[in-house]
Amino acid sequence: MLYPSSSSNFLLKMGAEDDDTLLQLQQPQEEEEEEEEEEEDSQKAEKWRKHYSSRHRILLVGEGDFSFSLSLATAFGSAHNLVATSIDSQENIMKKYSNGINNVRELEERGCLVLYGVDAKEMSQHFFLKTQRLNKRLVKGFLSNAKILVRKEGGEIHVTHKVGDPYSKWGLVKKAEKRGLVLQQAVPFFKDDYPGYDNKRAHGKLCDASFPIGESNTYKFKLQSTL
Repeated sequence: MLYPSSSSNFLLKMGAEDDDTLLQLQQPQEEEEEEEEEEEDSQKAEKWRKHYSSRHRILLVGEGDFSFSLSLATAFGSAHNLVATSIDSQENIMKKYSNGINNVRELEERGCLVLYGVDAKEMSQHFFLKTQRLNKRLVKGFLSNAKILVRKEGGEIHVTHKVGDPYSKWGLVKKAEKRGLVLQQAVPFFKDDYPGYDNKRAHGKLCDASFPIGESNTYKFKLQSTL
């Protein structure tokens, strides 16, 4: 997960895990293997990293070098309930981030599904994300698409966003309200709460470089119909 344009990052918390299968297009043997893995995970003690539980089904949008996803997976001891996405191709991940592919490999070994080429503004049309049971323009597009994908019961949309000018002028909360979302809570975001997470610029010659996050909040939204 990264801060697009050095200002925001996005995460869908899909609610507690249930009996839905992860892929509708899997072969029967693959479905049985996954059901066994999910059953094993459900029997393990629940683990938390700040707002996120090992029993949540989580879709991460806009990953940079996938270090945020890996931080969650490491804390949970498993990544079977994580789907991590990036707008970049696998080839671009290799070119841009020194640890990107290593992070992806470790995530996949832990059971995470990694998807490339997922645009936050159009993700509701992504074939896999549609069939799965689970800048100003970017934020606006993300909120509209996230509303379609998030579960109607217990699901949340989390946006981590910088505080202060010019970011406060983006009207994040008002944009969300216009799309049928209600702010539940806004809490400070601290990078140190997620060991291993290394935010990236993602663009230009210094795409693999980190930058000062500064004061940021995580805004938690729910659909109005679930309140």
